[in-house]
Amino acid sequence: MPAVRILVAGAAVFLLLACSAAPEQPTTVSPKPVSAEFQRYWYAGKAELSRYQLTQNRYDDLHPGEAVLVFVTEDFLPQQQVKFEGGSSTEQPTSVLKMNQVRRFTTGIYDYSLATSVFTPVAVQQFPRTLKVVTSVQEWCGQTYSQLNLRGARYQLEAHSYFQQEADESRTLEAVVLEDELWARIRLTPRALPLGPLRIIPGTVAARLRHRPLGVEKATATLAPYHGAAFKPAQPGTPLLAYTLLYPDARRALTIVFEDQFPYLIAGWEDTYSGQMQLGNHTYGKDQQLTTRATRTHTLQSDYWQRHTRPDSVLRQQLGVTGFKN
Repeated sequence: MPAVRILVAGAAVFLLLACSAAPEQPTTVSPKPVSAEFQRYWYAGKAELSRYQLTQNRYDDLHPGEAVLVFVTEDFLPQQQVKFEGGSSTEQPTSVLKMNQVRRFTTGIYDYSLATSVFTPVAVQQFPRTLKVVTSVQEWCGQTYSQLNLRGARYQLEAHSYFQQEADESRTLEAVVLEDELWARIRLTPRALPLGPLRIIPGTVAARLRHRPLGVEKATATLAPYHGAAFKPAQPGTPLLAYTLLYPDARRALTIVFEDQFPYLIAGWEDTYSGQMQLGNHTYGKDQQLTTRATRTHTLQSDYWQRHTRPDSVLRQQLGVTGFKN
């Protein structure tokens, strides 16, 4: 595994996701109260970017790739559930910790590109639920899209797929814990992570890759010190914690490993499940357990939305991103 490197720069990489035409701006004023170190880290006008070496479970095999996590605070309209870009608005924006998770990997001749965006309010007492989750999956067969919006005590699901059996969905789900929000919850309040038996909506990527309908499932969550060898802290000696979800009905286990010190950097994650898929009357693949693993290699703090010229591409090298080159 490559040595973990922490790089702080005033510039950033043009990532795998394109930004809007208008320059993205992070939140400049944090909600009160937050700690001084939280204020300094998350409201300094930069995002945190981390690159991960990825091994992805797909088609009864483990495929090489990479993942990128982007964390940044920004102002968000809680009712319209879009980024607040200034001007007049009938609602008061709130500060969210946005997570973009990008995965890219190849399966034989063709490639996959997966992107998830999660918008979790920093003011957790005022907004105890994540407001929005968006996931898109692109590969050579076609693409899919899933979106969850918090509407009162329910999440509104809008989903579209090129598969006949999935096609178009519009329904609501009970507003319970979202697997997709856990990465942000770790960064915000890791000691408040849900523990024990719980009802949870599994990750949108996990559901799409396995062709499982998105719904509320039962799981058990634990938090314990991590003593394994697969994941390392950015600074030697920093203790690690492992947050694990066990889904008995799905026979799936997800573990997220992170540093037990602020800012709670995520060292990586493992997702163990059977890749066998049921689509209509057809079953695809073998019923064997394989483990997806993402291991952090680089972390960079930067205002990446300002860094989109050709000379800025040197920052991709600093972050270690390779695209589809494995």
